[in-house]
Amino acid sequence: MKVIEKTLPNGLRVVMVPQADAATATVLILVGAGSKYETKRENGLSHFLEHMFFKGTTLRPTAKIISEQLDNLGAVSNAFTSHEYTGYYVKGNPKHTETFIDVLSDIYLHSLFSEKEIEKEKGVIIEEINMYEDMPQHKVWDVLFATMYGDQPVGWPISGTKEHVRNFSRKDFLRYQKEHYTSSNTVITIAGAFDEKKIFAAIKKQFGTVAMTDAKDKKKVRDTQKAFQQKVFHRKTDQAHLALGFRSPALGHKDGPTASLLATMLGGGMSARLFQELREELGVAYYVRAEHDPFTDHGMFTISAGITTNRLTEVLDCIVAVLQDLKNNPINKEELTKIQEYSVGMMRLGLESSDSIAGFYGSQLLLKKGYKTPEQLTKEYLSVTPEDLKRVAKKIFVSTSATLVLVGPFDEKKLIENPLKNL
Repeated sequence: MKVIEKTLPNGLRVVMVPQADAATATVLILVGAGSKYETKRENGLSHFLEHMFFKGTTLRPTAKIISEQLDNLGAVSNAFTSHEYTGYYVKGNPKHTETFIDVLSDIYLHSLFSEKEIEKEKGVIIEEINMYEDMPQHKVWDVLFATMYGDQPVGWPISGTKEHVRNFSRKDFLRYQKEHYTSSNTVITIAGAFDEKKIFAAIKKQFGTVAMTDAKDKKKVRDTQKAFQQKVFHRKTDQAHLALGFRSPALGHKDGPTASLLATMLGGGMSARLFQELREELGVAYYVRAEHDPFTDHGMFTISAGITTNRLTEVLDCIVAVLQDLKNNPINKEELTKIQEYSVGMMRLGLESSDSIAGFYGSQLLLKKGYKTPEQLTKEYLSVTPEDLKRVAKKIFVSTSATLVLVGPFDEKKLIENPLKNL
């Protein structure tokens, strides 16, 4: 896969991944501004700002004009906000790539942030918050982050609170945009079928005026947990949702590939250890997952499942037994080969479309100031040994750094005895 990296005179970075035979092209803008960059008063502003970028510009004054232009081209557009960055993209017929760039540059540089539209969108975002509050499978993650990290940006909900949303003003958007939407804090990625010289010239023309000021940085995460902690969030549900979090390597750490393989071993695919035990053997869960999620200054390893409400103790005992086995017993080379091949296969399957390729390279360049190719990542996965897996498992799966969150029909005042005390 050919990858071309360039930097505009103002410092804005561009990654182009041309694929002559691709059916689509994607233009993706990533900005280093997410919920971890916010103050307490600003919590939810990154996400709200993302919404406002599609509500009208000086050239395209209304949201309808923007959406109609893209709809008329048969393109899809969307945006997303995470803890560490915000993204905006358009994907569609490659012959319209220059128009995609024009629309995205317009919303990035010339959004109006109309006070009337801000007031209307407050209602939309409050309904979005309400929607997620009514989804226990989503709620469990907000509770997990809040319990693991407490009152600091990483522990706050990405969408903010209803109170914060109601209090934001146009001045907040303008200030926040000026602080974070700068050339050095922005990466543009184009993937798919396009003419490299023509598209780079269009990007240079449209984005060459982005301000060169330094972006405001985020505060380093305070990660000081010293004892097992848990939180029960009562909801009248037919299924309980469990999330178990541990500390794991941050982005770029040498043990990152090993932690990712541990997640695959526990929850990747239908032959994974926890999937087999909880779903196939005990029949207590429909979904079972394990993930290693590395951030720039910390990492989270999580195990999650939707479980039968009256078999919680059985589920926790099973999880602990599987983790203990992973820490204490030799890991079969045949199983290691399986999870290596599965991880490499999933990575490559995830790079089948132009938008996923754009995200793959763009997010790496924004967060790590560089990128690794699929071939390099494959080599890292294949270099992990059984001894590495056991060593990193012993580091991660420790009771004193664990957090258990339950959302379901449980009594919030009755916390269960530490089920991980033997880890």
